[in-house]
Amino acid sequence: MQTFPLKSLNLEEAKKKQFKLVDIITKYMTGSESLTLGDLGVTLGLNKPVRTKTAEDILAEFFSAEACMLLRGAGTNALRWGFMTALRPGNTLLVHDAPVYPTTETTIESMGLNVLRVDFNNYKETEKVIKSNSINMILIQHTRQKPEDSYNLEELIKTIKAADNSIPVIIDDNYAILKTEKNGIDSGADLSAFSMFKLLGPEGIGCLTGKKELIDKIRSKNYSGGGQVQGHEAMEVLRGLVYAPVALAIQAEENEKLVLELNNSDKYPYIKHAFLANAQSKVLLVEFNEDIAENLLIEAEKLGALPNPVGAESKYEIAPLFYRVSGTFLKSDPALIKRMIRINPNRAGSETIIRILENAYKKL
Repeated sequence: MQTFPLKSLNLEEAKKKQFKLVDIITKYMTGSESLTLGDLGVTLGLNKPVRTKTAEDILAEFFSAEACMLLRGAGTNALRWGFMTALRPGNTLLVHDAPVYPTTETTIESMGLNVLRVDFNNYKETEKVIKSNSINMILIQHTRQKPEDSYNLEELIKTIKAADNSIPVIIDDNYAILKTEKNGIDSGADLSAFSMFKLLGPEGIGCLTGKKELIDKIRSKNYSGGGQVQGHEAMEVLRGLVYAPVALAIQAEENEKLVLELNNSDKYPYIKHAFLANAQSKVLLVEFNEDIAENLLIEAEKLGALPNPVGAESKYEIAPLFYRVSGTFLKSDPALIKRMIRINPNRAGSETIIRILENAYKKL
């Protein structure tokens, strides 16, 4: 199997992201304000807490966007609100010809959207489909939906905008944001949606960045007091986000070490191949020579590995994750469930992961 994983930030690049965010925070808040938990309620003139608005302004500048809005419902609802800026029942959404992320598929079905598919790896075919159809919005998942996906986000968006600049493009930036140098907005999209829980933030908070005219549409519709992100939650978003780039870069470094180590067939004869893939997080995929994956996962959990994700790299996930291959990848090849696992280091070092893998195999 050949994969085309996204290029991860190295540690030095990640440190620059951290320092950039802290620098922006100091421009928007006094030292005393940054030590508070934030305010509550719908402040007159803002219809949200003051500290939430401040956090949104900080995030807009940090993610190179005209505007930003924090939303309840994690990345799923951020993407849903993004859809509602341009789509109505019966409208056409262009997507990659690949398994759609399950929660996104639910949104598409519940909104009654017409789905048009094209292979985003083929830029010429994508351009042709855009020019020959009436399309209301285009959804691109930054990370890979199929093992063989190889499209470059920035080049793909340039192709789309050259074909029809009037169609809004929304990026599902989950699992890629702050792991890659450029996000969806940096790459030319109109909107970028992602979960703050995947960036060491609080549960249930999503983020939508992009063009001000589109974000303002959401602000006008999401006016309920109960729908607002409170000040203490917005502050927790910032506190988690500061540490996310470096933590994710260390994780990427350990993955690189593991690929080099585990492809040594003399030391690990039971492993057919180890490689990196964005599935959906950038993880280590380990393919075995025998159908031992399901039983090995049971033994790995007994040795301290996480048996399932919480929010995919959330603040709660410290030990390494030993898990089945992602659902979207399994749709491409269901047999992978018997001979392949994915490993996400989370906060663990490569030595810990190898120890658990080796001992789990010996148990079998």
